[in-house]
Amino acid sequence: MDFNPTATQQAVADVATSVLDRELSWDALVSGGVTALPVPERLGGDGVGLPEVATVLTEVGRHGAITPALATLGFGVLTLLDLASADQQDRFLAGVPSGSVLSAALNEPGSALPERPATTFSGGRLSGTKVAVAYAEQAEWLIVTADNAVVVVSPTADGVQLVRTPTSNGADEYTATFASVAVPDTDVLVGATARRVNQLALAAVGAFTDGLVAGALRLTADYVAGRKQFGKPLSTFQTVAAQLAEVYITSRTIDLAAKSVVWRLSEESDSADSAVDVQADLDVLGYWITSQAPPAMQICHHLHGGMGMDITYPMHRYYSTIKDLSRSLGGPSHRLDLLAIASAADPNASGHQRNDLVGTQCS
Repeated sequence: MDFNPTATQQAVADVATSVLDRELSWDALVSGGVTALPVPERLGGDGVGLPEVATVLTEVGRHGAITPALATLGFGVLTLLDLASADQQDRFLAGVPSGSVLSAALNEPGSALPERPATTFSGGRLSGTKVAVAYAEQAEWLIVTADNAVVVVSPTADGVQLVRTPTSNGADEYTATFASVAVPDTDVLVGATARRVNQLALAAVGAFTDGLVAGALRLTADYVAGRKQFGKPLSTFQTVAAQLAEVYITSRTIDLAAKSVVWRLSEESDSADSAVDVQADLDVLGYWITSQAPPAMQICHHLHGGMGMDITYPMHRYYSTIKDLSRSLGGPSHRLDLLAIASAADPNASGHQRNDLVGTQCS
């Protein structure tokens, strides 16, 4: 694969950067046309695909912006573009260019991104509990994974109860309870599976995390270059340089894993080998996000000294958002279990892919 951005990806990055350099808000992304980029042209958008949406999410992360961008573009728009019919897209995506928020209810109590959700869908009724649902109260539509279906539900529908839960970065997050919620056939994504929705969601989280770690690294490098101790910039001290190198390795590896996942999903074929390769890279990505991104943020926090304690300083946004993302993916132990199970099931395929992906970056 070619890791260089295409002309379209570079143009998308330039648009997102020009907006975020001025203001880190959802309204700015809307007014700057960023939210319209992936929406089909027939609905007033630009019709870009997964690689370009990933580029947007990376830039949002790089700037440390706390907005509904990941929930709307990563969890909502990408899923609907991949799995919804044209008529469903026309209904659910029409408001996105003007700022409508979308989100997805994927996690369940004690289970991060389950492929066999405990939430049930039977006889046109949805029942179950979902946790860590980002921006649910603001959302116009929620994509919900169930035991045998993927459905789209309004958070204001009868039988839907939302309870706000705390987050590290202060972003809106809810526990959503669905008590026999009526779902018409027109709101069922025919042929969609929880596994596919989870794959797209993890790819989006990976792109966002790629930007977060890169942004925190840049912020920290600039800080230690400008801060002097004993008459010399902190960046000239060997220990400081070594710690920054650790963060750089983490940043480059997550960048490799995130880009590999996006490329495989966008170039995916129907072959069994392709499916194995996609899931292999996704498992590696999930593990690296949860196991390596938080320690990298701790190093950045440490190198900032007392400045890292100031919640009005940008480092807080990067670190706290990484903690929330790691929690939403189940944490490093859970992701390592998934990696081990998949490798044991097919050691000649998935395990080989995982070793190649990590080894290539670290060699």
